[in-house]
Amino acid sequence: MTFKQLEAIYWVVRLGGFAKAAEKLHTTQSAVSKRIQELEALFDTPLFDRTLRTSRLTEKGEEMVAVAKRLLEQRDLAVEQFQKPEIVERQFRLGITELTAMTWLPKLVARIQAFYPRVTIRPAVETGLALRDKLLADELDLAIVPDAFQEPRFTAHPVGTVEVVWMCKPGFVETRRPLRLHELGRYPLLLQTQSATNMVLDRWLDSQGVRLTSSISSNNMLAQIGMTVSGLGITYLPLQCLNPMIESGMLATIKVTPSAPEMAYVAMYRSEQRSSLVKSIAMLAQECCDFSSMFQTEESVARGT
Repeated sequence: MTFKQLEAIYWVVRLGGFAKAAEKLHTTQSAVSKRIQELEALFDTPLFDRTLRTSRLTEKGEEMVAVAKRLLEQRDLAVEQFQKPEIVERQFRLGITELTAMTWLPKLVARIQAFYPRVTIRPAVETGLALRDKLLADELDLAIVPDAFQEPRFTAHPVGTVEVVWMCKPGFVETRRPLRLHELGRYPLLLQTQSATNMVLDRWLDSQGVRLTSSISSNNMLAQIGMTVSGLGITYLPLQCLNPMIESGMLATIKVTPSAPEMAYVAMYRSEQRSSLVKSIAMLAQECCDFSSMFQTEESVARGT
């Protein structure tokens, strides 16, 4: 059974004749008649009662028209869904780290919903290493992480950068001169475990000939901030989004030379991924990426707040 056969019987009935159906389908009347005969032969039953002067549907013919209408509608919906991105209907498994979740994730979700209103976003907030493992296990479609994983199994689309600096409780480090990197080892260090940011930082420290060990480790950025505010040690944190805490006197930046490079973030997906939706959302992430303030929305960005 083909769509051409279904179209033939549907339009003959809908338009009231073979000639009109042929005109609608841009074919000949004999071609329409042949397609209906093929349907009758396929099911070994007449669809039209040809004993009358005008062709009239048999009982089975009426059933076939109902089936044809339903299947043709489903075909048209499928074609429309693939031709128009806003019709895409599926769940999208998005992996993000805490920093993205606390800054521009709301803006990204709003942008995705504007372009793909029928796509349901399923965010997973994890450490960078956990997100990498979930990508490999096909538990995520896309992960937004620091650019720490140089693996051929992944394609990494650059989305933006964030400035990361050393911070502590005001007065915890008493010095009027910038610290050298190796001098940080004199103080308790609060570092993140299972963190892609930590992986990038470790590689950079190695390139500087410096190795720092953690006094207290946590895989949670909020815990890291809380312990720093409480005066338990020095840590590295994103600068811009924490400026309100610096201005209020809860945190202080530490001048260290050489200063750490900006942290690059990427939208990462499996290299064999062929979904245009995944690649489109990676592009939307690049448009939305902004680590300058907490809990951003489209409205707050438009107001400049």
